Amino acid sequence: MSARFDTFLRIAADQKASDVHFHAGKHPVIRYLGDMVRLPYRRLERHDAQAFMDEVLTPAQKAQLEREQQVDFVYEVPGLARFRANVYLQIDGLGAVFRVIPDRVPSADEIRAPHSVQQLMTQSNGLVLVTGPTGSGKSTTVAALVDRVNRTQARHVVTVEDPIEYVHTPVRSVLSQREIGRDAPRFADALRSALREAPDVLVVGEVRDHETVQMLLSAAEAGVLVLATLHTGSAAKAIDRIVGACPGDEQDQVRLTLSVVLRGVVSQRLCKLASGAGRIAAMEVLLPSHAVAHIVRENKLHQIDSYLRSGDGGGSRSLEHSLAEHVLSGLVTEREATLHANDAAMLGELIAKGARAAQDGMR
Repeated sequence: MSARFDTFLRIAADQKASDVHFHAGKHPVIRYLGDMVRLPYRRLERHDAQAFMDEVLTPAQKAQLEREQQVDFVYEVPGLARFRANVYLQIDGLGAVFRVIPDRVPSADEIRAPHSVQQLMTQSNGLVLVTGPTGSGKSTTVAALVDRVNRTQARHVVTVEDPIEYVHTPVRSVLSQREIGRDAPRFADALRSALREAPDVLVVGEVRDHETVQMLLSAAEAGVLVLATLHTGSAAKAIDRIVGACPGDEQDQVRLTLSVVLRGVVSQRLCKLASGAGRIAAMEVLLPSHAVAHIVRENKLHQIDSYLRSGDGGGSRSLEHSLAEHVLSGLVTEREATLHANDAAMLGELIAKGARAAQDGMR
């Protein structure tokens, strides 16, 4: 017998929404193309939210919720979809967010990942970071990059996730996917085990602490291609977060290591398509160079934004360059792009310059 809460999840899936927000004291809401839309249902009382979640949570998940005041897991509605779920305590009672996980892993071409981003996965070793705010599509980008490896290379790919979202079917690669809580108690334990499994590619769901940073950098130095995500808003902030996770007396060494092993940083935002048919990621891309290595090594991260905006980075590009490209190709409106830009004035200049170049080319 299906849980009553599945009805809300079916609405989200049918409407192609990305999330269901379910909070005691509030009306149920779905997120559609980034906007919050209230569902036609009454405001939830404390006992309502508790009763709905009691039907969804397993005994082990209920015990973790009581112990830690929150629990992460993947919930599946057979024949519909899988959902990444977080249930937690909030001021009026239980709250929950269920995010739709597409039933098929998208390809790198389908998400329109730039060639420079796809090429990151041809590296034999080093560290690749995918960053962005919550809900910016990081997991989808990582899944698409793993799919590219799986379809084009014979490598051993190990993923450590909390929880597993996209399930990959082996094509040319051998894939091992481990979930924290189910397959290993902690990220650190799973990473130690993964590094003993002779991976060629190691995928880590999120960089959380000093111990994780040290193991990922060691793996990258030892010849593994490491792909990890961070909740930061730019390439510069991602590097700063990696360094800042380490004690002060280790940070100079971490910067030196990063200057050598960093293969790329992708920082993205999701924009509504002008057609209204979905969303597309605008990707800031930072690729290694002598200049980038110097900036990282000498702790001059404030120079990264200027470096990216100069457009002279040999494949690197700012968020504004990506947004302008989407506007000029008709995929995204200028108004939407401006909402996501770090530098609206620069975005306007890039769009105007591109439009003039297109007009000149037609003459």
